[in-house]
Amino acid sequence: MKRNYLAFDLGASSGRAIVCSLENGKLTLNEVHRFVNGPIDKDGSLFWDFPALCGEIKEGLKKALAIEPAISGIAIDTWGVDYVLYNRATGQPVRLPYNYRDTRTADIPEKVFKTISQSDIYKRTGIQFMNLNTLYQLAAHKEQHPEDFENSVLLFIPDALTHYLNGEFTCEYTIASTSNLLNPNTRDWDFELLEKLGLPKSIFPAIVMPSTLSAPLRSELQNELGCGPIPLIRVGAHDTASAVGAVPAVPDSNWAYISCGTWALLGAEIDQPLMTAESEAAPYTNEGGLEGKIRFLTNIMGTWLFQEARRNWRDEGKEMSFPHMEKLAAGAQPLRFLVNPNDGLFLGPRDMPGRIRRYCVEHGQGEPASDGEVLRCIYDSLALCFREKLEKLEKILNVKYQFLNIVGGGTQDHRLMQTSADALGIPVIAGPIEATAIGNALSQAIALGDAADLGEARKIVRNSFEVIEFKPNAAEKSNWDKAMVGFNKLV
Repeated sequence: MKRNYLAFDLGASSGRAIVCSLENGKLTLNEVHRFVNGPIDKDGSLFWDFPALCGEIKEGLKKALAIEPAISGIAIDTWGVDYVLYNRATGQPVRLPYNYRDTRTADIPEKVFKTISQSDIYKRTGIQFMNLNTLYQLAAHKEQHPEDFENSVLLFIPDALTHYLNGEFTCEYTIASTSNLLNPNTRDWDFELLEKLGLPKSIFPAIVMPSTLSAPLRSELQNELGCGPIPLIRVGAHDTASAVGAVPAVPDSNWAYISCGTWALLGAEIDQPLMTAESEAAPYTNEGGLEGKIRFLTNIMGTWLFQEARRNWRDEGKEMSFPHMEKLAAGAQPLRFLVNPNDGLFLGPRDMPGRIRRYCVEHGQGEPASDGEVLRCIYDSLALCFREKLEKLEKILNVKYQFLNIVGGGTQDHRLMQTSADALGIPVIAGPIEATAIGNALSQAIALGDAADLGEARKIVRNSFEVIEFKPNAAEKSNWDKAMVGFNKLV
């Protein structure tokens, strides 16, 4: 029997609605709606246009029903950490949700650490320090707009979009785990930490696990769209949780992954959280996964560097397709310029080429003169960053990986995949591209009893989608080893 799951996958730069059909053990995808996403600047702060996102969700649902009326379930995944505060009395957001790249958290960590140290926060939550984490965002929000916390409830972005569809006020576990406010052992809020931070416990709703049924589509939308009470399903609402669920890993094998998009999340799937001084220093984080797994991973800036450079050049009137960017990079000298992709200089939007040139000058490398040299710098730096983080992961977990699975949209950039294989010195297994939507759909399938568990879901991935193996160029090994020495000095 054919089953159709509607997966909404929203990233920091775009979103899409994909009808995922499961039949005879194979999954097929049909993208029915795509839209642009990004921060909006209002009164000097960066926000998400939440009403517009709700409109795009409804439009995607409308288009999906026109193509496939028999929708078995609907689920939403997005990026992490960002949230919406709702007024309990009115059921409406108190303001637009802040974008994690807003600068309001710049000086917040040092204020928080006067109450509880950075190390103690890690020991409690197992989450790597980033000032964009929900913990610091809420501290900034409370400092600037304490009135927003009166009689309110917090939902993360996928929870809020699910609420738009079914009216439910709950937080899904994997997205909540990105907040820096969860106890990774109990998989629940750390209420003692919330008290120390002066955050009202009342704003934090119940946490629900992925691959579980939620309330159905609200009656107003059923009437408007001419459909029945389609169930909403809580999946890995953090996009990386869904993407990791779609890694085509073979059972009982050692495997590491990168979910490669705007952010590149590199890590391994483990059964219990690991919170040691070594993992804190690396830094590695303990986020929630499907079936109660822990995504032991670290954040890398990812294709954000390419996206922002391209945006800047297009604003200057240069038409920069991604294939053209690959070609420009190919013509530049390899390993001439390097940056640390995770340097705070690259976190914000605007003038990414200028930021890269500035970094190179400040670190004694001279200035990349051409667009191709800027791009080659990004490729080489990301690949070396992948290697640096993988080597730390191997040391912490006492594992030696023979290959690296990379999933997500970044796998379409074959130059990045080959450069990564060359830097790592091991094969890169690239694909599937739409890993997040696939993981979203298969989590729905588990909730509805159409797949027994995560192991069967990954078998469906292996049976349904091709992957590409990129083998390292052995002749380049010494050059990458030498460059690694210089890169380690930068980080």
